[in-house]
Amino acid sequence: QVQLVESGGGLVQPGGSLRLSCAASGSIFTVNAMGWYRQAPGQQRELVATIRRNTITAYSGSVEGRFTISRDNAKNTVYLQMNALKPEDTAVYYCNAQIFTTLGEQWSGWGQGTQVTVSS
Repeated sequence: QVQLVESGGGLVQPGGSLRLSCAASGSIFTVNAMGWYRQAPGQQRELVATIRRNTITAYSGSVEGRFTISRDNAKNTVYLQMNALKPEDTAVYYCNAQIFTTLGEQWSGWGQGTQVTVSS
């Protein structure tokens, strides 16, 4: 069993900042790629940022330069620092991870999501 638990969402004014966290727990041998996705009402889930185990990162063009993804491999945790937030960043943010379990299986899954609302 593997779980991803997100935290850190909330309401923030335009131009403000938030930091999201996602911790993986359970039967983990190695956490490989981790990423953040978001889904706004009535829209499809979209990629925000990803980070590989060797810390190579990739960003959606809409957030590059404003958001920073990072990870702590010792804690099996990924972070998303969001600065200069805009109303169009409003969405439910989901964590995703690619994990090799102690049972010798590849696991990929999602957290429960955390709401980010950018509004004055």
